[in-house]
Amino acid sequence: MSQEQPRKPTEQGGHIGQDQGPVKYGDVFNVSGDLASKTIAPEDANMMQSAETMVFGHTQKGGAAATMQAAATRNERAGLVGHRDATDAASERGVTVTESDVPGARIVTERVAGQVVGQYVEATPVVGMTAGTVQNAITIGEALEATAQTAGNKPVDQSDAAAIQAAEVRATGSNVIIPGGLAATAQSAACHNAAARREEDKIKLTEVLTVTINAATTKLPADKVVTRADAEGVVSAEIRNNPNLSTHPGGVAASMAAAARLNENTNV
Repeated sequence: MSQEQPRKPTEQGGHIGQDQGPVKYGDVFNVSGDLASKTIAPEDANMMQSAETMVFGHTQKGGAAATMQAAATRNERAGLVGHRDATDAASERGVTVTESDVPGARIVTERVAGQVVGQYVEATPVVGMTAGTVQNAITIGEALEATAQTAGNKPVDQSDAAAIQAAEVRATGSNVIIPGGLAATAQSAACHNAAARREEDKIKLTEVLTVTINAATTKLPADKVVTRADAEGVVSAEIRNNPNLSTHPGGVAASMAAAARLNENTNV
C-alpha cells in the first residue's frame, strides 16, 4: 500500500516550543482556506480515528489520525484547547474516510471539511476481459479516471490542465493537442474557470474526466501503462503551473504517481 504522507508537526519551523502557538491544519496538511487556520482539537482526532478504524479495522500508522492526535495532544498540553474541544470544520463539515475502487487499485481518501488530508492506494488484481488473466498494470487513462474520484469536485485550473496535457502526451507519444481530447477539454475548462465569478459556475475535474463512461480512457486515442518517468513528467507540469509550486492532494499528479508506484511494486 502506498500513501501520501501528511507533514509532521515537528517539521514546521524546527523545534516545537510552547510559545509557538497552536498546531493548525495548515501546519501539518496541504490544505487551504479557512481549514488551514483552524487549530487541531482532540475531538477532531478522535473522529478521524473512528473513521479510519471503520475502513481499515485499525488506526493507520503515520496516517492522518495519528498526525492529528499528535497535534491535538500538543495543543491540549499547552492549554490551547480542551480535552473535549472540536473545531466547527470537523464537527459541522465532517471528517470522512472513503473508498474508491478503480482498475488495479483501491483508493482510500481521508478528508476534513471536504479537503484531502490523507490518501492510501492499495493494489488489487484485475481480471482481464479476454484471456481471463490477472493484470495489475494501471494505465494513464485509468489513473486520470481515478482522479475524478479522489479530487473530482476540484475546479479545473491551469495546473490541472497542464498535468492532463502532459499525461495525454505521455499516453499518445505526440505533442499535438488533440481537438476535443482530454487536454483540449481541460484547457477550455481552465480558461472558463479563470473568468467565472461564482464557484458553482466553475467546471470540475469530474466533468472533464468522467463526462462519459470511462471518459479518460475513451478520449485518449492511445494509452499505456504508467511508468515512473510518466509520473515525473506530469508532476513537473502540475507544479510548474501552480502558483504555490505544489501538487494537489489526490489530483492528477498524485494519481499518476500512485499508479506508477503500484506498477513498480507489481513489476509490470
